[in-house]
Amino acid sequence: METTELLKKVRKIEIKTRGLSKQIFSGHYNSAFKGRGMAFTEVREYQFGDDIRSIDWNVTARFNHPYVKVFDEERELTVMLLIDVSGSNEFGATGRVKESVVAEIAGVLAFSAISNNDKVGVIFFSDQIEKFIPPKKGTTHILRIIRELIDFRPKHRGTDISEALKYLRNVIKKRSVAFVISDFNDKNFTEALDIVSRKHDVVCLRVFDLREQEIPAMGLVKFKDPETGQSVWIDTSNKMVRKNLADWNQHHEQFLKGAFARARVDHVAMSTDRDYVPPLMNLFKKRSN
Repeated sequence: METTELLKKVRKIEIKTRGLSKQIFSGHYNSAFKGRGMAFTEVREYQFGDDIRSIDWNVTARFNHPYVKVFDEERELTVMLLIDVSGSNEFGATGRVKESVVAEIAGVLAFSAISNNDKVGVIFFSDQIEKFIPPKKGTTHILRIIRELIDFRPKHRGTDISEALKYLRNVIKKRSVAFVISDFNDKNFTEALDIVSRKHDVVCLRVFDLREQEIPAMGLVKFKDPETGQSVWIDTSNKMVRKNLADWNQHHEQFLKGAFARARVDHVAMSTDRDYVPPLMNLFKKRSN
């Protein structure tokens, strides 16, 4: 991509995602991230208005009077973006291509983080780790991330979410908030997700296209798998073909919900033909409660 064109795209995403980050979080950024580092300092007597969840029941029982734990918030949070750059993210039949939606969501999260003086790092992954950008602060760093999101071209086209999660565990020793942004067309990541979610606050953001879930009757159509490169002719007029696709997707959705529930991670699904802002807002409002 030409430098001038790239800079225009970076600027466009910067303007849009800066505004959206304020709209989505609306001052609830800190409360949305339960994983923010808190260091215990002392206990004191309960005062009217204190959160009852902070009551230290052992001390309360000892003195027969309510006491609460006092915490000092750590100065900064590390936000990690695990971004799927596999071949399937180039797909988009009912709205925008998935990779453009992913770039904007990542931009929203990144600008929200730097506005709160937090560090942001990125792991680009396919079926291998494509690139690692260590966590840093500052607008210059975020603009570099957005440039990479727009212009990055992976060497591989497959998907291995497990590889990305294992890499996160190895390179980020301190607890972080880790956003996995992917279409989650993978089934071999559940064990890694279980392990990593015990240390990091993992949030799974799924971006999908409706045509991956259902195909209209259009006659004989040639389909190409963007990750394997294999092509196949499919008779979309055949009801059984369409039913098999719908059944497979229903089973995969059930698998994903089960995997996220077992690992106790928050998650949301966003379609390329709809605005991703409302589902993101609902997710972070839910986390703030």
